[in-house]
Amino acid sequence: MFSLRPLIVLATAAALMTGCASQNPYENQGQAQGSSGMSKTAKYGGLGALAGAVAGAAIDHNHRGKGAMIGAAAVGAAAAGYGYYADRQEKALRESMANTGVEVQREGDQIKLIMPGNITFATDSSNIAPSFYSPLNNLASSFKQFNQNTIEVVGFTDSTGSRQHNMDLSQRRAQAVGTYLSSQGVDGSRISVRGLGPDQPVASNADANGRAQNRRVEVNLKPIPGQQYQQQGQQQGQVQQYP
Repeated sequence: MFSLRPLIVLATAAALMTGCASQNPYENQGQAQGSSGMSKTAKYGGLGALAGAVAGAAIDHNHRGKGAMIGAAAVGAAAAGYGYYADRQEKALRESMANTGVEVQREGDQIKLIMPGNITFATDSSNIAPSFYSPLNNLASSFKQFNQNTIEVVGFTDSTGSRQHNMDLSQRRAQAVGTYLSSQGVDGSRISVRGLGPDQPVASNADANGRAQNRRVEVNLKPIPGQQYQQQGQQQGQVQQYP
């Protein structure tokens, strides 16, 4: 009977080897760190390796140990590769968005930018506010440099007024952002827009402060399915393919 314990040992060893193999010359240059001091890249690589080990063992019933090692190495390397790409993009965005009022959040392999209403649009308007052009220009520059993500622009409003009016307004605001980014050279095929009006509030609409927080634009960056993620800046130009 096959024992689970050797599989765990093999998976762990494979995860460690994957972590070592995925080291890169930029590892100590601002790579995002978790609370434990481990980079997101290492976390994704290790977790991916463990998942790959289980999958590999399940596929190769006759040679589970070998299957676990192969699965761990393949999946772990892929996860670490994208994790490194997202680490660098997150770092660059935090630098370019500093002191602009735009908040950068990391959620797993996705990056979210939250743009508050006080810098984006005037009340009941879909015309880009003058204070919003500088952050948008910085975003456009970053999106052209890191061009292997989809860009979803989502507009939100507070609950004041009719729902239909707010849905239309949020859609126009999202479209205005998407159109401007495209006009600055960002590939329009990467950009999608939608308006959610008063849905998904982040604060109470019962007071002015809460309503102000709910009036916002969010930009969600997600990996392009099947895309090649290139470790930009490496002289070797190595490319990894993701299924």
